[in-house]
Amino acid sequence: MKTLLVSLLATASLFAADVVSQVKSELPSLVALYKELHANPELSLHEVETAARVAKELRAAGFEVMEKVGGNGLVGVLKNGEGPVIMVRTDLDGLPVKEQTGAPYASTKVVKDDLGREVNVMHACGHDIHMASFIGTARALSKMRDQWKGTVVMIGQHAEERVLGARLMLRAGLFSKFPKPDKAIALHCASDMAHGQIGIVEGYALANVDSVEIVVKGVGGHGSMPHLTRDPIVLASHIVLALQTIVSREVRPGDPAVVTVGSIHGGTKSNIISDEVRLQLTLRSYQTDTRKKLIESIKRIVKAQAESANMPADKMPEVIVSDDQAPALYNQPALCAEVRGLVGSAIGPDNVLTREPVMGAEDFAEYGLTKEKVPLCMFWLGTQPPQVVAEAKAKGTTLPSLHSPFFKPVPEPSIETGVKAMTTAVIGLMKK
Repeated sequence: MKTLLVSLLATASLFAADVVSQVKSELPSLVALYKELHANPELSLHEVETAARVAKELRAAGFEVMEKVGGNGLVGVLKNGEGPVIMVRTDLDGLPVKEQTGAPYASTKVVKDDLGREVNVMHACGHDIHMASFIGTARALSKMRDQWKGTVVMIGQHAEERVLGARLMLRAGLFSKFPKPDKAIALHCASDMAHGQIGIVEGYALANVDSVEIVVKGVGGHGSMPHLTRDPIVLASHIVLALQTIVSREVRPGDPAVVTVGSIHGGTKSNIISDEVRLQLTLRSYQTDTRKKLIESIKRIVKAQAESANMPADKMPEVIVSDDQAPALYNQPALCAEVRGLVGSAIGPDNVLTREPVMGAEDFAEYGLTKEKVPLCMFWLGTQPPQVVAEAKAKGTTLPSLHSPFFKPVPEPSIETGVKAMTTAVIGLMKK
């Protein structure tokens, strides 16, 4: 591996200058594309116009494109002789968030969601930066075909925010109908990093995510006669407190895990004891065994608390584990080391940071969990002015996070770095 890395780094410097030149020439049109996409976001499973726009750009760059893969997903293929197959992925969807950045290209879009409610939509997670960088990479790879051999598979994945798109595309034959990748890479915006930098996490980078709903049942009645009732609000309160012992007392210290009760609803009036309370939880972990333990512990605790409250058998709580779940993202260390060296040749080694894993979710992980066991590397892309990041760090304050209505990437330098990093990585992995 050491010999391979030395060879890759030696050759990377030879084409890094060409990559920089290509990016500079394309940057104005990529920024314009970003602003267009930012102003016109679409919700998960509704990315019709976004997918069509990305497909159009890929075709213009010389890729063979197939649309409607597993829904609104799309696949672009560029073959350039014998060699490895490298997959590059972008996500397409926006979020039901009302933008408050004040940007002149801010989204004012209002649509109906799946429940028929009117909601504002915003690219609050940076998928528009991802798409612009993705198209810039496609253009550069097409124009620099004299410097690499193999096949590039570029996928536009829908419904990432609902952690559904990757599974839907895989079920539709992503790895059987199209060239199967030897390696897959992606980037993701970071809200707390300076533009011009990227961050890499080797090993577990993002978490398993499970959504759980607990339906706490009771026997309702008048608030003045609690002895004639079985109060689900009191029981729900005991459950919330008892759940806090799972991470502190049941999970091995040093094994990251989170159990958060994010929503609790029950009752209608102060003098009425309700007959139902609903809790909504999010669970986060890295290890498969820990994930299983969290769910089993919740079920055990909920049952025990209900029994201690003398709930009748027909009023025992229900624990509902949602099918909408995301697996932990494991960044293969060997691939990350290759990407680190290659990207460092384009943006400078000091601008390639080592980041800590976080408990967020990303269904990019799905592509590495099939029988093919494709090695993955997703790296973070800085998006904020360096002085703003430095000031926040000095003052101990936090910048607007991903999914915030105030998240505002700086387009030009963020996209420029994204294209440089991704293009350099792909060409380096496919060097002649």
